[in-house]
Amino acid sequence: MSKPRRKFTAEFKTRVALDALSGEHTLSELASKYGVHPNQVSQWKQQAKEQIAVGFAGKAQKAQQNDEARIKELHAKIGQLTVEKDFLQQAFARI
Repeated sequence: MSKPRRKFTAEFKTRVALDALSGEHTLSELASKYGVHPNQVSQWKQQAKEQIAVGFAGKAQKAQQNDEARIKELHAKIGQLTVEKDFLQQAFARI
């Protein structure tokens, strides 16, 4: 009969990944310390590196998306005002 899979909390994974990123201990030492396989420590370390980059890029990306949405909204408003201006010019030209 096989053992049930162990589930690790995000806090535990973060602690292991930060220890691995610090470079003070080898992956084998960390694996023994935390009771996980060295490959798992390596995977969590890699995931942490990727997520750190996403975290810093997130604010700039959100700002860019907000700017793009605002530009789209303003272009729509310009189009609406242009149509209204043309309509009023034609209406006054008939008078």
